[in-house]
Amino acid sequence: MDSQIYGALNLIVFFLTAINVNALQLQTSKSSSTQINSNSVLVALLDSHYTELSELVEKALLLQTLEQAVSHHNITIFAPNNEALERQMDPEFKRFLLEPRNLKSLQNLLLYHIIPSRVGSKEWPGDDVAHHNTLCVDELDNRLLLSHANSGEKIVGGIARVVRPDDVIRPDGLIHGIEMMLVPRSVQEDFNRRRSLSSISAVLPEGAPVVDPITHRLKKPASPVPAGAPPALPVYDAMAPGPSLAPAPAPGPGGPRHHFDGESQVKDFIQTLLHYGGYNELADILVNLTALATEMGKLVSEGYVLTVLAPNDEAMAKLTTDQLSDPGAPEQIMYYHIIPEYQTEESMYNSVRRFGKVRYDTLRLPHKVVAEEADGSVKFGQGEELAYLFDPDIYTDGRISVQGIDGVLFPVETTETPSSKVAPTPAPKAVSKQRKGKLMEVGCTIAGALGHWERDRESFC
Repeated sequence: MDSQIYGALNLIVFFLTAINVNALQLQTSKSSSTQINSNSVLVALLDSHYTELSELVEKALLLQTLEQAVSHHNITIFAPNNEALERQMDPEFKRFLLEPRNLKSLQNLLLYHIIPSRVGSKEWPGDDVAHHNTLCVDELDNRLLLSHANSGEKIVGGIARVVRPDDVIRPDGLIHGIEMMLVPRSVQEDFNRRRSLSSISAVLPEGAPVVDPITHRLKKPASPVPAGAPPALPVYDAMAPGPSLAPAPAPGPGGPRHHFDGESQVKDFIQTLLHYGGYNELADILVNLTALATEMGKLVSEGYVLTVLAPNDEAMAKLTTDQLSDPGAPEQIMYYHIIPEYQTEESMYNSVRRFGKVRYDTLRLPHKVVAEEADGSVKFGQGEELAYLFDPDIYTDGRISVQGIDGVLFPVETTETPSSKVAPTPAPKAVSKQRKGKLMEVGCTIAGALGHWERDRESFC
């Protein structure tokens, strides 16, 4: 009986050991499959003369995605040359691709140039036309056309000539050089939507309400203003306590009155901060610690424009507990970093170049933030609390502008010490000195005059 139990235990141990060995082999095989060989086509792309394309791949954060694709099958890359990306591409379109909020469009554009199969010159279709799926899964028309021109040249997508066929050949893929960039329809539509500013081009058909600053009540409906005119109320009155920022919630662009959609724009710029990286603390303060994101959305919905001086995470980490422990301290710090104007890097730099020192109003009354030129950039603050323009134009959509700075700004408190208060000295009173014998002198003068008058009268008689 004991021998049977001992044999059963040995059998169980044997099966468990076999299972662990198989799992370990499977895990090592998976880990080894994701490792990229130095002879890979991806390494060749990064080291090739297609420098512009390789930079875009790194900025689009696609290296891990391409490594997984190469580990499963061969790939074919249609690489536009540097001239096509530097000179022939529309500058506005290139600026659109490099904006952090358009990271998905950049990824789709690059993945549209990669086929998950090996198509060399020998595998190129002859007189027929072949369609191959690309790695751009978000594109509805995810098929790339491969054909020949009448002159015998290879054509990709119906428009781009293959100028360097089989330019780079590796065991896991190859690269063809093409003369121009291929733009999928989804990316083109997204660019047109951004360029037309359909989400922010709506205007207020009527002015903002007039509020009595004392009673905080509506006086009377504001007179109609031209389309696109700034709000009638200053931004400080719109932030004043009392009624809400608008008599009714401002609808989005799809509403019947086509107001500004401030909530979507604020959400868009906060997502841009998260995608950009290095500004997570600021986004956390705006969304979680305070209600500033909601307040900014209401202001933008009413037609106001804002410029946010955004401290990066390294600067926010230097804040002490005492600076954040006071009630309302995060709000006051952020209010001092919000300018009720629309400023970009170019506009601020031109201002400090022309005027030397510029004072911008902030939402923290009555304090202003001072900007000066410093080494070809813009410096903010006074005294020891200084911050430099670190990441310019992180987000600019015509209503909200976000400029990254490398420090947290604090207003300079002007406190008067008692010793500095000097009591005004009264003006000295002009007091005439009384001379002795003045009354006697006057009396003698009068008596002498009377004596002369009596003598003259007697002689006349």
